[in-house]
Amino acid sequence: MQTLDDAITAAMFDIYQTAKREAGYNATIFLKMIHDQKGQSTAKKLINSPKPSDGYTHLYERGRLDLTVEALVVENPRWHELFEAEEIERARRRLREYGFETRET
Repeated sequence: MQTLDDAITAAMFDIYQTAKREAGYNATIFLKMIHDQKGQSTAKKLINSPKPSDGYTHLYERGRLDLTVEALVVENPRWHELFEAEEIERARRRLREYGFETRET
């Protein structure tokens, strides 16, 4: 049976592949982080960073903040139990600061 951390790890691999295919962004550092730390740990590190990652900036420049970890976490309540409420709000705030209004499913 797949754990929730395994599921978010798979979802993060999916956004990596989509970013590469649709936005022309090859997020090699992000891919290494997922391989080394798995999904939850990688997401927490990126969300809790005081400034957006370089990958976040590259996706912003391509108009694809929907492919960020922040959007993945905020928009799908399935992942919310993996994060503190403050982390979800931090991710939501970062997205808003860059003009991305989230939708929650």
